[in-house]
Amino acid sequence: MVHGVSSRTEQPHITASDLRNLRRMGPYLWRYRGRVLVALSCLILAKLATVGAPLVLKQIVDALDASRHAVLVVPLGLLAGYGMLRVAMSLFSELRDTLFARVRYAAMHQLSVQVLEHLHELSLRYHLERRTGAISRDLDRGARSISSILNYLVFNILPTIAELALVAFVLLHQYAWTFALVTLLTVGIYVAFTLAVTNWRMHFRHTMNALDSRANGQAVDSLLNYETVKYFNNERFEVQRYDRTLRDWEDAAVKSQATMSMLNAGQGLIIAAGVTGIMVLAARGVAAGRMSLGDLVLVNTMMLQLFLPLNFLGVIYRSLNYALADMLQVFQLLDRQPEIRDRPDARPLEVTRAEVRFEDVVFGYQPGRRILRGVNFCIPAGRRVAVVGPSGAGKSTLARLLFRFFDVDAGAIRIDGQDIRDVTQESLRRAIGIVPQDTVLFNDTIYYNIAYARPTATREEVVEAARLADLHGFIASLPQGYDTVVGERGLKLSGGEKQRVAIARVILKRPPILVFDEATSSLDSRTEQSILAALRQVSARTTTLVIAHRLSTIVDADRILVLDQGRIVEQGTHAELLEAGGLYAGLWALQQEERELEGEAQMLGVQF
Repeated sequence: MVHGVSSRTEQPHITASDLRNLRRMGPYLWRYRGRVLVALSCLILAKLATVGAPLVLKQIVDALDASRHAVLVVPLGLLAGYGMLRVAMSLFSELRDTLFARVRYAAMHQLSVQVLEHLHELSLRYHLERRTGAISRDLDRGARSISSILNYLVFNILPTIAELALVAFVLLHQYAWTFALVTLLTVGIYVAFTLAVTNWRMHFRHTMNALDSRANGQAVDSLLNYETVKYFNNERFEVQRYDRTLRDWEDAAVKSQATMSMLNAGQGLIIAAGVTGIMVLAARGVAAGRMSLGDLVLVNTMMLQLFLPLNFLGVIYRSLNYALADMLQVFQLLDRQPEIRDRPDARPLEVTRAEVRFEDVVFGYQPGRRILRGVNFCIPAGRRVAVVGPSGAGKSTLARLLFRFFDVDAGAIRIDGQDIRDVTQESLRRAIGIVPQDTVLFNDTIYYNIAYARPTATREEVVEAARLADLHGFIASLPQGYDTVVGERGLKLSGGEKQRVAIARVILKRPPILVFDEATSSLDSRTEQSILAALRQVSARTTTLVIAHRLSTIVDADRILVLDQGRIVEQGTHAELLEAGGLYAGLWALQQEERELEGEAQMLGVQF
């Protein structure tokens, strides 16, 4: 399977797994069990009226036939009864639909909320491995599947079964057994043919849906990475890739339609043969004097009423199979266990001093490939510790482990002596504020994105957070101010502006522990210095971990750790590390040289 493609489990028929999933729909219906019972009662009444109408029509025809020499005698009571039965059919069917609408839409609502909640509980690893577009398409189909299944069961399958049972009872009770035999035989052949052909052609539909999800994922990916596409002039490449997938989807769709037409033709032939056989039996009965014209009309009307919904039963079965496949994917998602879970006895984190300690931490994203190898350090309460080192040394991994996006393979991380694996994730993350290297914003207003840290904050508090992040002046210069919409993933803001929003957000959160993961990497030197002053003010009374690339931003840290290949190879103050002449001193000299070259280039008018 191509990564990110939604492929369904190809199943030739309704399986035991499908039946288990149908039973899992019970809790979604239980809340409205009263409505369900009333809707089913309306269904039964509608079908009784449906079968009763031909019986009354038979009486009308027989009465008119018996009085054909006295045409003025009209069975008005029977005509009125026939009209009332037709009204009852429509009335109870519409009442059933109205009552059940709340049930199926509420089920969609509950399932959608449950799935979104579960997605938020799944680990970061899961979300890094999946494509947003494919997930959204799967969830859309999954939410609709539960409504579709309820519709098919309550509005199509159960009514058809009930009507078939009533018709068979009437035929066996009033006519020769051959009528019921032909009817049941026709239905049996029809169902067997439908199941066989539908199961054979199901893989075309599976292929269609897999390609549909792939195409949607490719389209969403290309739009989310709009700037990258432009940087490399790859618009045509993206369109061609999308076009190739849709071309394959088109071929699968044509094959699916062709086989469906073949199925429909076969179904029509079986129904026509069955109705013809019934009418031959009825005509012979009338000719022999064993049946009246009313009986002929009754049998013909019943067959038409029965085979009309049965004609759609093949479509319903196919749609039910597709819906079951969609629902299977959703339930498989719900069955997926989060990688990071609270222990049964987990308790809320109690932060008193906010001391953070890494104790011999070992971790790797993949087995056999270690990122951190025995990392030991402590961030005393209210102090500021920085971690520097070459790219790939494992600096950002420290922040992910502290926030418990992943659990350590060995060792422990403690806050005020409490192992973070022993406390609830909610309380842990409430105590930590992070400004990430890559800031992603919601497609909403600037105000919304800042206030997201603490939705109950007042407007004055939001504005003050923006001031501390050196953002208020920029916002005030915008025509819509704080109500400016930032666009998808903050596309309308520059990298530096997005990072300042992230800083304002963490300022508003007011956590006792702060983590800055290369928080000024997208800022120019002037803005960087302004924000560094704000960060020093904000973090003055908090325990702070600074992950830095630019060494100039952490020269005043209480302690600097130098990480290389997953190990702490040096530590000390800025002055101590320079004096030691090790890796840190080498990195410092290299960056100072780069700054000097940049300054000279700017003086010469060359833009870096």
